[in-house]
Amino acid sequence: MIYELRTYTLYPGKVPEFLERLGKAIPIREKYSKPLAVWYTEIGELNQIVSLWPYDSLAHRTQVRLGSTQDPEWQKVVDQDRAISMKWENKILIPADFSPLK
Repeated sequence: MIYELRTYTLYPGKVPEFLERLGKAIPIREKYSKPLAVWYTEIGELNQIVSLWPYDSLAHRTQVRLGSTQDPEWQKVVDQDRAISMKWENKILIPADFSPLK
């Protein structure tokens, strides 16, 4: 199991818009995989959305990303997100042997 940690840094004041749109669009993305969690920051670096996506392997992630990037409905959402985002960051996380999420 691996996890993708995605951090979106948005323009100030755009968190509610992003969350509303994502909440409506998540069923489109869930055709490919489901998020483990989606958060927004309240303390620390503000104007961020953080999501955690589980995958069986890097190959599984590649397969899911290929499917979602070819989905016109999902790409419409992604294009709208780009318009209100300053920065996107992805990290692939590998759980330690003793991790509860292994």
